[in-house]
Amino acid sequence: MTVCVKQLDGRIPVAEIVFVRAVISLVLTSVGLKLAGVEPWGIDRRLLLTRGITGSIALLCFFHAIETLPLAAATVLQYTYPTFTALAALVLLGESLRKRIILAVLLGWIGVVLVVQPKWLTDEVSNLPLIPVLIGICGALFTALAYISVRRLSAIEHPLVIVLYFPLISIPITLPWVIQNGVLPIGAEWMWLLGVGLFTQLGQVWVTDGLRRLPAARATSINYVQVAFAAGWGFIWFAESISIWQVCGGGLILLAAMVSLSARQ
Repeated sequence: MTVCVKQLDGRIPVAEIVFVRAVISLVLTSVGLKLAGVEPWGIDRRLLLTRGITGSIALLCFFHAIETLPLAAATVLQYTYPTFTALAALVLLGESLRKRIILAVLLGWIGVVLVVQPKWLTDEVSNLPLIPVLIGICGALFTALAYISVRRLSAIEHPLVIVLYFPLISIPITLPWVIQNGVLPIGAEWMWLLGVGLFTQLGQVWVTDGLRRLPAARATSINYVQVAFAAGWGFIWFAESISIWQVCGGGLILLAAMVSLSARQ
């Protein structure tokens, strides 16, 4: 999915990419709900709306980061969300903040500093622009809030109902931007846009199935190989260089995520 977004090369506005992804998700999820015979509107509609809003904002931020940053850097910044999830769980769910969580937060943010490569850390000219980095971190924050919502909803709602509320919210959020600033896709751009929607939907289905088959901590930890995939695709597909600072920073962020997950077991 991230490769498809970056392949669009910034010509298609981020809001339009999210809109197309939401339309595809709405169609596929609606068909799935109909085949499963599940009532689509759910039980806790206020929390479902919250999940849709936070998820939409998170995706807008993440897609913007993908377009403006190296693929590996954007993905690594997105994967600071476990630390935000731990803190949000403390504030919103009353879960205890263990020493391992505090350690994970510190490791994760040291990793972010290494990935961003600020001027005081290195004299290399490849340091990342601040605004896209901050937007990427905001995407991680809203991802954490969306996950907190999903955690509470999963006890009472069908998974497809939870997925449905993302396009139900993101379509009206992005539609005004698409009407005002939309760009008509040309040529292969149609294929890349379709890929964004299809690969995201498949990812959601398979992650959900993995969570059903494996303990949550183990299944979620496997998902962190996305960082390695992103670095590999960025290097092979887009000829993006990977510095030693980014390797070390990415390693610390992954370590922080593992420490955070082990603390919840």
